[in-house]
Amino acid sequence: MTIKAAETAPTRTALRRVVAGPPGLPYLGNLPQFGKDPLAFFEQLRNRGDLVHWRFGRTTCLFVADPECIGELLSEVEHTFDQPDLGVAFRTLLGNGVVVAKGKDWRRKRSLVQPSVRPKQVRSYAATMVQCAVDLADRWSDGQRIDVKREMSALTQRIAVRTIFGVDTAADAEAIGRAMEVAQHEIGVEFSGLGALLPDWVPTPGRARIKKATAVIDAEVGRVVARHRAGETGRSDLLSRLLAAQDESGARLSDREIRDETVTLYIGGHETTSSTLVWAWHLLARNPRVREALGEELDRVLGDREPGYDDYARLSYTQAVVKETLRLYPTIWLLTGVAKPGATLGGRTIPPGTRIWTSQWATHRDARWFRDPLEFRPERWARDAEEIPEYAWFPFGGGPRACLGTRFALVEAVLILAVLGRRFDLAVDPGDLTPVPGLTLQAAGEVLASVRGRR
Repeated sequence: MTIKAAETAPTRTALRRVVAGPPGLPYLGNLPQFGKDPLAFFEQLRNRGDLVHWRFGRTTCLFVADPECIGELLSEVEHTFDQPDLGVAFRTLLGNGVVVAKGKDWRRKRSLVQPSVRPKQVRSYAATMVQCAVDLADRWSDGQRIDVKREMSALTQRIAVRTIFGVDTAADAEAIGRAMEVAQHEIGVEFSGLGALLPDWVPTPGRARIKKATAVIDAEVGRVVARHRAGETGRSDLLSRLLAAQDESGARLSDREIRDETVTLYIGGHETTSSTLVWAWHLLARNPRVREALGEELDRVLGDREPGYDDYARLSYTQAVVKETLRLYPTIWLLTGVAKPGATLGGRTIPPGTRIWTSQWATHRDARWFRDPLEFRPERWARDAEEIPEYAWFPFGGGPRACLGTRFALVEAVLILAVLGRRFDLAVDPGDLTPVPGLTLQAAGEVLASVRGRR
């Protein structure tokens, strides 16, 4: 299940042509088109070319669709490309965590956070992932009607609260979960609307709501951090590891830094997996052949037992289902950077200050890199299947700033799918699901289904 460089992929010596994007409006540029439907807008830009000019308000932007240029962008972040300011709503929620920090500050924080999510540590969290999924499966019954979105969200919330914070009470999960839902929605609204052009000091109803939601999150995190410092928890959780981490000078993360990193890890460990599982159940219900192949692997590898961490490597088709789900419905649907002096893409010099955008949604659905790109076909990830260029699939980003929680999210999704899929089918109600691009890509509204027992 590796990504291979296709023989037909363009070489680095090829000079990419920059083409003009759709006409924009004075001051607003292409913001109205982007705000109306960001996913369709990025597909429109992709269809124009590999490097496309457009304007976000009065900011000059360049959209990148070619995997090799995407690789250049992601690999050169912190060198010839910089992290952009993603707006007051984004900063209100994430603060200055490892996703937002730059330069020396980013390198320090990454060195302190990364040990908490290495494979050895993810192995220690696998039992919690499985147990929480088993608890949910024990509550399901044949013929039961459920909201898949609500069930997956509650499940991954519980896993995140237990593995990150070391607590396991409904109040903790519900308070943080409700606040996070509000914050994520408001970030999406501001990012793609007129709020993106307003100065930070301008008050808006959306900014007031995200401040209120963030205050709830801060209070919950602060309370749990205080319990850890008082020695009231004995779990081997992510927060305990962050509190104990020291940089080269022996300094630890401050309380504010602890808050920023735990919120970042919570989003990575809860929001991404929850959304991926919702889309996976939707796709499996629409593709009986794939569902049958998944069930066959789960029966063959697991039999009548629950999965463990070591089964992750054995469940290759289950991994492929997750990977193909992330191709069609990438939780992180766009990445952006700012050109610094000396920046180049596709052999062309990029003027400093140019805002660079790329979209997993658009590239993952490009027929040049994926045959029948709208088909749900996990087999395309089998060894020696399709030739897929590197960075044609990048749901977790790439380069030095690739998502630290990639392993956690993939293991979590596979193990949950294995626990629930071994026992049940979910007959998701007919109809299309509308993807809503916010901080992450979510399905709009309820996702109703009937539970069907397999055994």
